[in-house]
Amino acid sequence: MLNEVERWLATRSWSASDRPLHRIMAAKRSTGRTVSVVLPALNEEETVGDIVAVIRHDLMQQVPLVDEIVVVDSGSTDRTSEVATAAGARVVHRDDILPRIPAVPGKGEVLWRSLLVTSGDIVCFIDADLKEFSSDFVAGIVGPLLTDPEVDLVKGMYDRPLGGAAGQGGRVTELMARPLLNMHWPQLAGFVQPLGGEYAARRSLLEQLPFPVGYGVELGMLVDALHLVGLDALAQVDVGVRKHRHQDGQALGRMSAAIYRTAQLRLARGHMIRPALTQFERGRDGFEPRTYSVDTEERPPMTEIPEYMKRRAA
Repeated sequence: MLNEVERWLATRSWSASDRPLHRIMAAKRSTGRTVSVVLPALNEEETVGDIVAVIRHDLMQQVPLVDEIVVVDSGSTDRTSEVATAAGARVVHRDDILPRIPAVPGKGEVLWRSLLVTSGDIVCFIDADLKEFSSDFVAGIVGPLLTDPEVDLVKGMYDRPLGGAAGQGGRVTELMARPLLNMHWPQLAGFVQPLGGEYAARRSLLEQLPFPVGYGVELGMLVDALHLVGLDALAQVDVGVRKHRHQDGQALGRMSAAIYRTAQLRLARGHMIRPALTQFERGRDGFEPRTYSVDTEERPPMTEIPEYMKRRAA
C-alpha cells in the first residue's frame, strides 16, 4: 500500500505552477467545459467580497476561465449577501433551493444544494472565510480537470499557519482525519489536506455521491469517490498558503465528532449508539455540561432527486 501511495504522490500531486493559465485556457477552449465556483457562506461579510472580487477580476475579466460564481448563503445574519452581490456574485439562499426538502444546518447541506443552482461541468468549492485570497486556489485545482480527462476530483493542498506558527493549522486533520484515513483507507494517506474546503470535481462525479450534511462532507466525499472512480481519478495541487479564521477547541471537538461519525458509517453502514457529544464549560458552579447532536443525516446522490434530473434533461 505504501508503494501505491508513493506512486500516486509522484503522478497525481502537482503544483499550481505546473499548469500555466494559458495552458488551462487552451484546454478549456478545446473541451468546451464550463466552470462554476461555489462559496458556501455563513456570516462571512469580512472576507466573501474580496474572494469574489479576485475571482471575477482574475478569472472572468482578464481570462474567461470561470463561467459563474455562486454564493450560497446558509442563513447569515450579517451583510454577507449584500457584500457578495456587490462584488459580483450571484447569491442564492439555501432555503430557496429545493424547498420541498426542509434544509438542515451544515456545510455539506449547502454544497449538496448548490448542484441544483449551478450549471458548470466542473464545480469548484471555495470556503468563504479565506484571507489574502489568491485566484491560484481556483485555477490550480480546476486545471487538472480541464487538462487531464482521467482526473475527476482535485483537492487543494497548502500550508496552514496558526498564530504565526507555520504548519500548525488543520488540527482536526492531524488528530482525527489523518489517523482514520491511514488506518482504514490507506490509499488516501497521500492527501495533504483531506479536510480542506478548496476542491473541484466533475459534476458527473458529484451528482453520484451522497453528501453528509455537516463537517463530514469532505472526508465522506474522498472515501466515496475512491470507491466509485478509484485512486488515480483523484489528485491534489499545491496552491501555497491558506489563511482563514480558526475555530476554538470546542468547535473543533464537534467537527471531529461529525467526521468520526462519517467514517463510522462508511466502515459499517451501521447506527451510532449515541449520536451526541457532551463537552464542558466552566460556569458559576463549576464545570457545566453542554451536549450537542452529531450530524447523522446524509443527502442522497443528486441523480436520485427528480428536480435535478428534470433540470439536467432540459
